[in-house]
Amino acid sequence: MAEKLLEIKNLKQHFNVGRPNMVKAVDGISFDIYKGETLGLVGESGCGKSTTGRTIIRLYDATDGEVLLNGENVHGRKSKKELKKFNRQMQMIFQDPYASLNPRMTVADIIAEGIDIHGLAKSKKERMERVYELLATVGLNKEHANRYPHEFSGGQRQRIGIARALAVEPEFIIADEPISALDVSIQAQVVNLMKKLQREKGLTYLFIAHDLSMVKYISDRIGVMYYGKLVELAPAEVLYKNPLHPYTQSLLSAIPRPDPESERSRRRKSYDPNVHQYADGEVVEMREVAPGHFVFCSEKELKQYKAGYKH
Repeated sequence: MAEKLLEIKNLKQHFNVGRPNMVKAVDGISFDIYKGETLGLVGESGCGKSTTGRTIIRLYDATDGEVLLNGENVHGRKSKKELKKFNRQMQMIFQDPYASLNPRMTVADIIAEGIDIHGLAKSKKERMERVYELLATVGLNKEHANRYPHEFSGGQRQRIGIARALAVEPEFIIADEPISALDVSIQAQVVNLMKKLQREKGLTYLFIAHDLSMVKYISDRIGVMYYGKLVELAPAEVLYKNPLHPYTQSLLSAIPRPDPESERSRRRKSYDPNVHQYADGEVVEMREVAPGHFVFCSEKELKQYKAGYKH
């Protein structure tokens, strides 16, 4: 059994947008991420997946619940030393490669920012050697070090963002829709680079996206979110072959197919949340239908899912 790197327990992120309005962006979700794997987190815009990633990495303080990294709680009161250690273990690749790089800093200074903060280079020479090495790792060259972000394409900027995340040698990287702002032809290059780096450096990823076909390609397991709740979690191949929750079925039915004939005849499934009306006191939670395949459901629904499960 693989070792747990990250444990999310009943995580909540609620935003008070003025009484009596409370936005439950993340509403009591739990899951684990194992060392060396990629967990994909999918769902439509506004479902809470990016907020989940930002809460895990402490860009937001959690309303409730726990985030454990190697058994240590990420949230709560922390000393500067503890925060520094945590920040080195966990890094983030942001969605927008145009907005996430400081336009006034050179590429070398952007990449070396973490190296400087954590004192990972003993001299200026060692610092620049590390920058050159990171540029080479992400498919750029040392001539790029003294340029500014506006001189690069979107794909190159995202590579710079990846190099910045790698600079402090983290164990875990949250990739928050890292390819959504890129051209389709560049998306595959960035994803292939991430897979290559994972193999070489033993990285663990939380890959947040709404492009289901790309998520299947990079992920070992996939979690599906709907309005702040995790509604299904399963190995990637299993989820695509045997989606159980109606919302997952609806999402998968919307994936376009490359064959025009097949695309014309395909029937998309719509999801109506009102169909899922539960009786007062009925416990609805994540339940295991088959080994490793969890669905947000009631006890009654669990029996139905188990009865019709395709092994």
